[in-house]
Amino acid sequence: MSTPAPRPHEDPSAVAQLLDARDLIEAELSRVIVGQRQVIEQLLVALFSGGHCLLTGPPGLAKTLLVKSVAQLFDLPFRRIQFTPDLMPADITGTEIIEEEPDGRRRFHFVPGPIFASVILADEINRTPPKTQAALLEAMQEHQVTAGGERRRLPEPFFVLATQNPIEMEGTYPLPEAQLDRFMFNVVVDYLPEDEELQVVLGTTRGDAVQLRPLYSAEDVLRFQQLVRNVPIAEDLARWVVRMVQATRPGRPQAPDFVDRWVGWGAGLRAGQFWVLGAKARALLHRRYCVTTDDIRALAHPTLRHRILVNYRAEAEGLTPEDIVDRLLESVPPPAAA
Repeated sequence: MSTPAPRPHEDPSAVAQLLDARDLIEAELSRVIVGQRQVIEQLLVALFSGGHCLLTGPPGLAKTLLVKSVAQLFDLPFRRIQFTPDLMPADITGTEIIEEEPDGRRRFHFVPGPIFASVILADEINRTPPKTQAALLEAMQEHQVTAGGERRRLPEPFFVLATQNPIEMEGTYPLPEAQLDRFMFNVVVDYLPEDEELQVVLGTTRGDAVQLRPLYSAEDVLRFQQLVRNVPIAEDLARWVVRMVQATRPGRPQAPDFVDRWVGWGAGLRAGQFWVLGAKARALLHRRYCVTTDDIRALAHPTLRHRILVNYRAEAEGLTPEDIVDRLLESVPPPAAA
């Protein structure tokens, strides 16, 4: 029988390393990224939970720079895929070519695509048609791809950190719901306050090149992920998460009236799994050995905003998934003892 993994309070050295990781990463990132502390925290929560992350925001807000910078801090193979309208699925997964062997025979040889790396930057993922977007589904869920009739494993750990522009912009394709659900979080990157934007303008026009140093290895990342999974959560808090997820589904007994009126499609089971897992990671990053209501509330929007599809009534009234999440947090009370 295998020995069960220790809980965080039983392995203080591992917890200390994880806390040091957050401090070191934030300090290193501050050399190239100004502000966006909440965005960075949500990105770290996803990474330490083993989940993929989608960053949404207008062009020019350093989404790509943020993902590249985070990848540089880990000693992991990194590839960037620039999604364009003419990108094909084989351009991502790889393809077979015919090569002539020394004996004169011709054989098929598989050439791996850029997906065969630990950290994938899927840049402007919604600028390519759905057929190519779907090429990522198997990789994101199963950490493998099927190419040339064979299943091929991807490196571990494996992260897809995707950026997308708002769907209202020209030349974008909405991501299919099935693919959106594979992303643990949808992190919104917004404009900076005036002082922070001024700091960016002054810092980026001096010509000083900043080189980030790798801080952690693949083994460190896998150890952090195992540590996060062993953080305890009270059953009543987990039930609160389940009730809020169920409340997003119109036509169900748990759905409030406003959900039946404004929501066309709600969150699935994966939302609750990611929500609880992310709350565990956030608890550790905030130096706690168990999940609290604050951890759950803080991750409600990044977990649910891309899993709630509002209907035409909500759009006519100017309501967004963000508004639905706010109302859910108000209408589904937390446990009394939490």
